[in-house]
Amino acid sequence: MSNSPILSIEAGQAHIDLLIGDITALDVDAVVNAANEALSPGGGVCGAIFRAAGPELKTECESLGGCETGDAKITRGYRLSARHVIHAVGPVWGGGKRDEDALLASCYRQSLELAVANGLASLAFPAISTGIYGYPADRAARIATGTVVSELSAKPRGITRVVLCCFDAQSAQCYVEALTEMGLA
Repeated sequence: MSNSPILSIEAGQAHIDLLIGDITALDVDAVVNAANEALSPGGGVCGAIFRAAGPELKTECESLGGCETGDAKITRGYRLSARHVIHAVGPVWGGGKRDEDALLASCYRQSLELAVANGLASLAFPAISTGIYGYPADRAARIATGTVVSELSAKPRGITRVVLCCFDAQSAQCYVEALTEMGLA
């Protein structure tokens, strides 16, 4: 997997890079974990982040009392290149009838807010909720890109770089299509 951007755009004072790569190896201030409500190690990107960060991450997460769907919490990054992990809890897809779109947008917004509140200039997002949570990848990519671009364009926040990190080319294509629909690609 390459960490070279497939696409780069500007949003406000920030630079957004789309890439296919290993989120655990990125040199950013924070990586966003597609977390569960218990903030416990899971599968997919969540499991990979916990494995790469080491056992200290699990210990710190156990002290946080979980996290509601649509919200996010921050921890140290431990053995990751990133100094922090932002744990964002996306919704389980239920057919779109349980406010999933608003909850997914909220976890992206909350992650950005935590980055700003903690003085972080760069962060990397995975495709939240698209793995075992079953969220349709194309729909999730439209919500992710729309929320991130809107939030970064609205006002200066101190964030200079956001990475949309995809696991494979199929996921990346969903982001390219979403950015194209927005007139940004």
